[in-house]
Amino acid sequence: MSRTRTALLAALALVAGASGTALAVAPGDAGIAAVPCTVDYKVQNQWDTGFTAAVTITNNTTAKSSWSLKWAYAGNQKVTNFWNSKISQSGTAVTAANESYNGTLATGGSVSFGFQGSYSGTNAVPATFTLDGVTCNVDGGGPTDPGPTDPGPTDPGTPGTRVDNPYAGAKVYVNPEWSANAAAEPGGSRISNQPTGVWLDRIASINGTGGKMGLRAHLDEALKQKGSGELVVQLVIYDLPGRDCSALASNGELGPTEIDKYKTQYIDPIAAILADPKYASLRLVNTVELDSLPNLVTNVSPRATATPNCDAMKANGNYVKGVGYALNKLGDAPNVYNYVDAGHHGWLGWDDNFKPSIQTIKQAATAEGATLNDVTGFITNTANYSALKEQYFTINDSVNGKSVRESKWVDWNRYVDELSYAQAFRQEAVNQGFPSGVGMLIDTSRNGWGGTARPTGPGAMTDVDTYVNGGRIDRRINTGNWCNQSGAGLGERPKASPAAGIDAYVWIKPPGESDGASSAVPNDEGKGFDRMCDPTYTGNPRNNNNMSGALPNAPLSGHWFSAQFQELMKNAYPAL
Repeated sequence: MSRTRTALLAALALVAGASGTALAVAPGDAGIAAVPCTVDYKVQNQWDTGFTAAVTITNNTTAKSSWSLKWAYAGNQKVTNFWNSKISQSGTAVTAANESYNGTLATGGSVSFGFQGSYSGTNAVPATFTLDGVTCNVDGGGPTDPGPTDPGPTDPGTPGTRVDNPYAGAKVYVNPEWSANAAAEPGGSRISNQPTGVWLDRIASINGTGGKMGLRAHLDEALKQKGSGELVVQLVIYDLPGRDCSALASNGELGPTEIDKYKTQYIDPIAAILADPKYASLRLVNTVELDSLPNLVTNVSPRATATPNCDAMKANGNYVKGVGYALNKLGDAPNVYNYVDAGHHGWLGWDDNFKPSIQTIKQAATAEGATLNDVTGFITNTANYSALKEQYFTINDSVNGKSVRESKWVDWNRYVDELSYAQAFRQEAVNQGFPSGVGMLIDTSRNGWGGTARPTGPGAMTDVDTYVNGGRIDRRINTGNWCNQSGAGLGERPKASPAAGIDAYVWIKPPGESDGASSAVPNDEGKGFDRMCDPTYTGNPRNNNNMSGALPNAPLSGHWFSAQFQELMKNAYPAL
């Protein structure tokens, strides 16, 4: 929440008089000396022991290639996190210096940065700022004098005010690029107005590549879509070093040891854009690094599903460091909400996976300066196909004395569908120390499983396998199958607060975008060929050596796959 109070320099007191407004005088104004620089310091959000602030510097003198801003606090304020600048503090004295990407400050130009701080007692605005040793005038802000029109900290409509569920009462951004692809398909206009995730899966995607929109372009478009209400923008943060160590179709551009490049060339620029005050009125939801942390539990030695790449990523710690750094840098702005990937029930639902996965996420959420408060919640089933709710059998059913857990399909899992798994995951996360207000997102973009193959009742009670296979909504060959699944359909449409503990059903994976190529395709996107995307593949230990169930003739991951889009519409549940 932005509150404004104006502070005056003594040098401007006679000019401003008792009006309560500082005069920011442009160079050349008659009768008044030029102001060399102005600093706008605003407390955006404040709670009992902490606050966030946004600072904008405007330079009215010679252009600069680097800058350093200094101020001193009158109280006990301490800067704890920062973005878009490098901040150091000694006692009450604070210095903010430029990052490598925002050192240029032209004459008349401005630069913005932000930070989070702690305090007790009062949180007064600093009285004086100096830019490279020169005193600036101040147009500052803070909660000590909110002014007669300040709506107060409980006003839900104030930009920057953090809410428990960002989807509640908000529209969600429709990506115009995906919408155009969908609308161009026969029958696609029925869903082309649905909100989907914006995938930032390469450094180049931040500014846009191949004629596609960059992050700022999407956020600018979101401001147009917003109108007078609230709007959520869904972003996928997805470029870890050694990305997706257990698969090849979604390999990334960064090598296993390139953690510094991930931080400085990927996360830092994204954080700088998200912290721009221009976008403070948007609710920015980040889904953070899909498939990464669960791989450190299920696909490392001594398990049969281990891969050398996952062993390497667990040993070097760069998944944990990368996710922690992303949560820390992205989670500081009050209008940003981080949801960490939590796999899906067919991956982490077993006893030896479930709690250890939450422990691994907690390790990352307290690494690299991150705290558990940087985590708004978790997302499950991202880009996957697990049925939302199995209607015709439960984990507690048995046939002829055998539990459904003994069926080949369930295979001793404790969960049979995504809703029960997500709700249990949330509760266990709270049990392990995450804030009680954490929420869940479930990606329902491709888990509808409608059409003629959808069961209409329970399976026969002949034996436990017949019972489960006859009644299960999820028609995959095995829950470990994840690539371009044949027979899948669109799932529940995006919806806020659909069930207890669930912040929203979302379409993070845009329907019609491929999971991976059916055969090797040379490319400059760092994407390999994974046999799980080959319809002739007979499987591996991660899917109990079953057929892959993948559609043929699929393009590279993220590329438009018309045949899949048509099948998803045909098999949608609820039907279109």
